Amino acid sequence: MKKMEGKEVKWGVLGVGDVCEKKSAPAMQKVKGSSLVAVMRRDGKKAADYARRHGVPKWYDDAQKLINDPEVNAIYIATPPNAHLELTKQAAAAGKPVYVEKPMARNYQECKEMIRVCQAAEVPLFVAYYRRTLPNFLKVKELVEAGEIGEVRYVNITINQPRHPDMKEDKAANWRIDPEVAGGGYFYDLGSHQLDYLDFLFGPITEVSGIAGNQAGEYPAEDIVLANFKFESGVLGNGNWCFTTGESSKKDEIKIIGTAGEISFPCFWGTSLTLRKDGEEAQEFTFDMPENIQYFLIQSIVEELLGRENASPSTGETAARTNWVMEEITKNYYNK
Repeated sequence: MKKMEGKEVKWGVLGVGDVCEKKSAPAMQKVKGSSLVAVMRRDGKKAADYARRHGVPKWYDDAQKLINDPEVNAIYIATPPNAHLELTKQAAAAGKPVYVEKPMARNYQECKEMIRVCQAAEVPLFVAYYRRTLPNFLKVKELVEAGEIGEVRYVNITINQPRHPDMKEDKAANWRIDPEVAGGGYFYDLGSHQLDYLDFLFGPITEVSGIAGNQAGEYPAEDIVLANFKFESGVLGNGNWCFTTGESSKKDEIKIIGTAGEISFPCFWGTSLTLRKDGEEAQEFTFDMPENIQYFLIQSIVEELLGRENASPSTGETAARTNWVMEEITKNYYNK
């Protein structure tokens, strides 16, 4: 990959919406060697408002104009997934590194094309699977690799979620349940984080099967998913995702079962983890999160762009694998 000129990553953001209010873009103003110099949104008034509130020098209502800004040397694509491929092509053509929101794209084919154009342009491609850098998830990895629960046998994912708040407010404006925009439904939005993290923990998934359906009939995307999978490391896994349960069934848990114990932890609704070992009292670990949840991942990207090779754990290659897995799991629903 080409080396970045200069000693500062100067970000331009395409699609400066809700995710940029706290989770991501403000970290670009805090990480050493990084600054946020321009933002873009098709609604120029909203772009200008964001720039004013966050102290960003420039704003645009045209993506190409931001990409062509000579001061911008790295692009963050924070749009819904249906725009990721085209904007990645434009950024790569301009010779600028790309950081794109998750899921990486609507489907695996789009992911492969994003990787191809970035490789051809010799620019790096990163994806916002930031759990790979958070302290609670790194602690799980540490415990597993230290053999604290013996040899890992299998992992289970459970998400039981009542109707999402977005559904109760404005269903028509919620792109996350429109497969034409998002690739799938809440499974693609939330399950992608869990599957990507397990890829980080156990390596790529090599075998996968699943079934998806829509039981409530409230939107076109799937609202329930069940899956079985096998990692290249030999660990087995299963997952259950249901987005129309009652409050009494609400649950967010990943559980890793080993020959000498287990680790359980939430992916979304909490930052603690519990270690249970044979013959010992359970241990609970709690963690503080950064104010801007993508801070550590953005920090790793900046370090890599400024010369520390392979500093970031979330790349186009790793993220594309998660899209492949989700596509395999839901193909019975979308390939009818």
